[in-house]
Amino acid sequence: MAHATAVGPAPSSQPLQLVLPLVVHDAGLAQLAQAISTPGSPEYAHYEAIQQLARRFGASPATRARVIRYLRAAGATEVRIDATGMFADATMTAARAERVFATPLTAFRSGRHSQFIAPNAAVGVPRALQGVVQGVIGLDTQPLSGPRRAEASGLARKAHAASQPTSAFPRTGTPSGCRAGVAAGELGNDPATAGFTPNQYLTAYGFGQLQAAGFGGQGERVALIEIDGFKLSDIDAFAQCFGLHVPPVNAFSVGVKHLLAPGGESTLDLETLDAAAPDLKAIDVYESNSSAADTLEAMTAPLQNHGRQPEVISASLGLCEPAVYAAIGVHGIEATEAALEIAALSGVTFLASSGDSGSADCLGPDGFPIDRLAVNYPASSAWVTGVGGTNLLLGPANQITNQVVWNDTDIQPGSAAGGGSSAVFRRPFYQEGTITAASRAVPDVSMLGDIIPGYAVFCSAQGECINSGNSNPWQSVGGTSASTPLLAGGFALVDQELRMHNRLDLGLANPLLYQLGRSPTLSGQVFDDILSYGNDVGPFIPGDGQALGCCTAIPGYDRASGWGSVNVAALAPLAVSMQPPQIGLSLPGGQKPIHHRQILARVSCAGACRIGAYAVITIAHEKPFSVESGLYRIGATGARTIPIRFSRKELRRLQAAMSGHHRVSATVYGVLITGRRRIEFQTGGRRIGLGG
Repeated sequence: MAHATAVGPAPSSQPLQLVLPLVVHDAGLAQLAQAISTPGSPEYAHYEAIQQLARRFGASPATRARVIRYLRAAGATEVRIDATGMFADATMTAARAERVFATPLTAFRSGRHSQFIAPNAAVGVPRALQGVVQGVIGLDTQPLSGPRRAEASGLARKAHAASQPTSAFPRTGTPSGCRAGVAAGELGNDPATAGFTPNQYLTAYGFGQLQAAGFGGQGERVALIEIDGFKLSDIDAFAQCFGLHVPPVNAFSVGVKHLLAPGGESTLDLETLDAAAPDLKAIDVYESNSSAADTLEAMTAPLQNHGRQPEVISASLGLCEPAVYAAIGVHGIEATEAALEIAALSGVTFLASSGDSGSADCLGPDGFPIDRLAVNYPASSAWVTGVGGTNLLLGPANQITNQVVWNDTDIQPGSAAGGGSSAVFRRPFYQEGTITAASRAVPDVSMLGDIIPGYAVFCSAQGECINSGNSNPWQSVGGTSASTPLLAGGFALVDQELRMHNRLDLGLANPLLYQLGRSPTLSGQVFDDILSYGNDVGPFIPGDGQALGCCTAIPGYDRASGWGSVNVAALAPLAVSMQPPQIGLSLPGGQKPIHHRQILARVSCAGACRIGAYAVITIAHEKPFSVESGLYRIGATGARTIPIRFSRKELRRLQAAMSGHHRVSATVYGVLITGRRRIEFQTGGRRIGLGG
């Protein structure tokens, strides 16, 4: 708070969203998450339900009950334990929080932000919670940061006047769509200044190939973590222009009473995701403020929305790692990491943007980067895929002819793709053999993020998109907050192909990505290696103008672009090949189902899993009916013979049909049941006679 001024005591009635990291039993959690996420491991993709994981690794029932009881007695409302069992969430007025945590709260005003409150003394954990709670997050409501939505159209004049622009290129390739969309961001009737249209980046990265084969994300749910709202009419206008379908979009408020006002960030993310996966089962948008407590709660909110657990989560959050560490402390970081490990163990893929301020991720009160190296969180977490930014040069068929690291700092200081080395996290297991440094390197991969030419979007949000300087809702926008939902949609398409081939979801994608990146034969198929430019913004930060020393694109992995961009059409079949089929089915011979009152199905499973079987019975022209088995657990790779037993009523019905010489048939299916108690996969059907 070096640039904040105290203005008086905190308003006593101000509600605070609090998150309390709990004392948990997480020994072995990281090792299990590693095994389940690593191709070739016997446990690969054997996901478990979040509820089961929370009971196993989260706070004990006694701890949960004790914390809930105390907080309610202290006057807190909306008290609950989050789905991972790692946090307690509660709402409390500032006056009550001062008494409970034994610290005065002061109101501050910053040159950049509106008023916020924060403790001006050490925070204490109440004696009644010592040993079960490790601290409290949320007494400081200062926004950690926010996504920096950069508009290309306002900067393009500078780009064309610059003597030697860095990654700012004119639009190349062949755009398509409605006239206004194709001209989004265009200056002076010059098409080269407009933003890329969906057909261009979808073709460049292999989305078009998968979409042409019928993959649009069907059956997949993607969650977006946002700090502003959106207008569905904007998404519809974008989709209509480019011939897209809009999936069901649901908005949820996290830590705020009402949904947030429409803004450019959510709009950009939704439109990019819609282009990538237009036939998703649903898109769920979780809207919160950007304080530490609200952001943490938003990150885990998709995991605890009953019946809506996503397969993929995309967070376009610009959270400077040092600021996050200062705001939530070591215990908050540890609890958040444990929650992300549980997400990986349950098969959820989590992506986050690497930031839009190059290798100097933290911003000063003037909005410009501070001249020191830093990376973004949660992109720097080992359990998250950090997504950087590039710029594209395309051929007439929209194929990539060149790709460079996004760095426009000569046009707008600090406008570049985030990347570097974490100051908090050690090198994760999947980066061993790739980097020699002891710290987590970011990003993992990169996609289009440059603001010139940027993405064509439609945004009519007042203030940020439509204002005194601009009346046109068709604009050109960039940032890693666009590259992240784009790749999130790509991973949803990969998940869809995995399911079609009787496999489970990607889950944590990084171990697979790094294994492919290190392969001399496969890396070039999946990744377009970035060899030009870097993300050092030091020379353009107001002040001494000295380079920060990081980071430059080199062959293979680097901290400016990761492995490069991803061709999702090439990734999908390789992801299928790296994961064994989950279940198989055979029918033992010599069966007499009516005589023995059951059908026997032998179901095999590639590892520990929960299985079952069912039979669809058809009698002549009657409506078919199903007969289901019970559920059975296999502890390791193997098979089990499962009885599908007829009820007395079903048996009498079959016997009567056989006596009447009616045509009777049965088709048997084996099923894999997930921890969410739904059918994850089923085998192809096998016919069996019912005579005897």
